Amino acid sequence: LGMFSELKFPVPWGHVAAKAWGPSEGHPVLCLHGWLDNANTFDKLIPLLPRGRSGSSGWFLLCRRAAHLILSPISDCYYVAMDFSGHGLSSHRPAGSPYHFLDYVSDVRRVAAALQWRRFTLMGHSMGKWLLSFFLYPEMVDKLILLESIGFLLAPEDTEAWLKSKRVVIDRLLSLEAKQQTPKARSPEAALQRLLEANRHLTAEGGATLLQRGATETPAG
Repeated sequence: LGMFSELKFPVPWGHVAAKAWGPSEGHPVLCLHGWLDNANTFDKLIPLLPRGRSGSSGWFLLCRRAAHLILSPISDCYYVAMDFSGHGLSSHRPAGSPYHFLDYVSDVRRVAAALQWRRFTLMGHSMGKWLLSFFLYPEMVDKLILLESIGFLLAPEDTEAWLKSKRVVIDRLLSLEAKQQTPKARSPEAALQRLLEANRHLTAEGGATLLQRGATETPAG
């Protein structure tokens, strides 16, 4: 596991970089670094992890709980350690854009989609809040490994509503990115009609006022 390969995944503002160890057909493990770190966080750890059934032990460390180690047998692993946007070799977001924790969850979704991973193990160092946020998609995670995590911050009674609202935001964003539609050219009348259909509270006069500044005239008029 000492040898690794560099990966790049395209995103709307550039690319997300990552490095990978092990056979690509192995059990998928996505590794997430901590605050202001990068994928090299795992350089010393990954080579020490058992390779699975083809290795000497066939056991993989899952987590530490109350000073007891929990072990589970799994097959060969394919470890992918990603650089979050603005970290390591990944592209920075446009100048002036904030780095909100939901944006990092979106990064994880994009990388998982590029790798065509539907279910995988998630291993993260620090920034437990980011790991918690990924429970927006618990159906995608088979095991969770927390290293120096700050733990879970929501009370059980608050979790469901919070996760649902945040999941809607990310799903809508990724859905729009996947469509990659070219803006349609409409006549002024058709543009006004479309605006009024999407905003039932607007009057025709109010919609026309907004379109004076909200629409761009094409060379064809």
